[in-house]
Amino acid sequence: MWTIMISGFAQNGCSRGALGLFSEMLEEGVVPNQFTFSSILKCCSSLNDLRMGKAIHGWLLCNGIDVDVALGNSILDLYVKCGVFHYAEGLFESVMEKDVVSWNIMIGAYLRIGEMEKSLDLFRRLPFKDVATWNTIIDGHARNGLEITALNLLYQMVESGTLMNQITFSIALVLVSALSVLELGRQIHGRILRIGIRNDGFVRNSLIDMYCKCGLMEKASAVFQGLALDSPTKQNSVIDCDERSAASVTWSSLVTGYIQNGRLEDAFKLFYTMVCKRIELDIFTLTSIISACGNAGLLELGQQIHAHILKIGHKSDVFLGSSMIDMYAKCGRLDDAWSIFILNNVRNIVLWTSIISCYASHGQGHKAIWLFELMLNEGIRPNEVTFVGVLTACSHAGLLKEGCKYFNLMKEGYGIKASVEHFTCMIDLFGRSGRLDMITDFIHKNDISHMGAVWKAFLSSCQVHKNIEMAKWVSEKLLELEPLESGPYILLSNTCATNQKWEELQDVEDEQKELLVGFHSERLAVAYGLHSCGTLIWDMRNLRVCMDYHKFISYVYYLLNSDTILNIGNVGVETTGK
Repeated sequence: MWTIMISGFAQNGCSRGALGLFSEMLEEGVVPNQFTFSSILKCCSSLNDLRMGKAIHGWLLCNGIDVDVALGNSILDLYVKCGVFHYAEGLFESVMEKDVVSWNIMIGAYLRIGEMEKSLDLFRRLPFKDVATWNTIIDGHARNGLEITALNLLYQMVESGTLMNQITFSIALVLVSALSVLELGRQIHGRILRIGIRNDGFVRNSLIDMYCKCGLMEKASAVFQGLALDSPTKQNSVIDCDERSAASVTWSSLVTGYIQNGRLEDAFKLFYTMVCKRIELDIFTLTSIISACGNAGLLELGQQIHAHILKIGHKSDVFLGSSMIDMYAKCGRLDDAWSIFILNNVRNIVLWTSIISCYASHGQGHKAIWLFELMLNEGIRPNEVTFVGVLTACSHAGLLKEGCKYFNLMKEGYGIKASVEHFTCMIDLFGRSGRLDMITDFIHKNDISHMGAVWKAFLSSCQVHKNIEMAKWVSEKLLELEPLESGPYILLSNTCATNQKWEELQDVEDEQKELLVGFHSERLAVAYGLHSCGTLIWDMRNLRVCMDYHKFISYVYYLLNSDTILNIGNVGVETTGK
């Protein structure tokens, strides 16, 4: 009876409860058997409780208990999951009796720590390879970025005559997405249809994900429409919990696919259907849809979804909170973003980075730096994304000394390798501070002359400060790196060809201005916004706004007696026509 109870607790994830029952069992004087020990060792593995596991293993050895294969596998799994690989290796090679599960445990262990050669060596030594073994070795290589090797192993599996199961098909479809081998994906889809497992939730979701990542949304939608399981509702208690979860993931996969492929209207329609049909909304779906609202500047829709999340009592996490902060920030609602941050009880690096980036992107550099220092005081370790936000804040606030300090802190204090984003932030900082002379030294010192983005940031600074000679030199460097790049570089080369009249680079002739009005993106946005009379218009820009547009917008809102909030060069400015 004790063993049945302990096993039941262990199988249902109640590891601490199982350990409590085990203690009571010993106090009652009941002697555990091998099945009891196997269940308890699995609990120790799930809790990462090496001390308890070693104590049980020691008791088995001291009392001469015969360790069969199943119990030996539980011991092996304990040492692997607790990271004691040297002991696990010794146990596997010299002591224990082995079956295919034993081999799979060790192969999986090597794959998790990136020991690909050892995993393959063990795999080749295995006398009998079942489908679980093949799945482990293929999936492990795919997760470690070795998709080609994984695909070759998949071919070897087929040639060996081992039948693929649902997990194999899902792994294969992930490989198709990663390698963009769509024809193979179609073949796998055909095989799935022939053997009749298309309604398996795991396989169906993998098919949808594969077609979404390959950009074939009609195919993904067709797989979705073939969903055998009716949409579950809260009143439908007949549907199994696992089926509900699988159906929810299926809906989520298609919503996310629409967003990733830029089909926001379809994504929002499908999300609305999910809400109407009471499909379970998981964190992944909500995070994706909130992010889409932010990227599209759909504040009202984002607020409605936020209200729905609160209404259904959905438990928020740091990733959803981060998405909402980002959404409100992109829509210019800093107060709402701050409220989300304050209301989250658990504030990890993801949430801190979001709020720091929020204020940095709106030109409130001092507030962003204050938050960064507060985060450090609370013992939160920054990551590379956090430092992008901090350096952006320093750049927009013109804090040259602080920016240099944080850049050095990132590299020397936290051992974070600077990326192109960090370098461009620093160059922008030097440029905004008027220190063009420091940029050249910075590029050579950090050996980043091969990065096109670096020279683009440099060129932008030259144009702002009207340093014609330096701009010419920078543009030549940039064109050497990216000779086929269009846009501003073509404009620069054309200007150079016209007697090198660099003064004309930022000047547009009056007659040209009339023509360009119809193609001016900011003006088009304002014109569209004016269709809704009486509505406050938010004009968000991540680039500098020309003086011509300043004059244009001032006249428009004066004449029409309207309000606008314009985000210019990451600095929010409120304008009123009243």
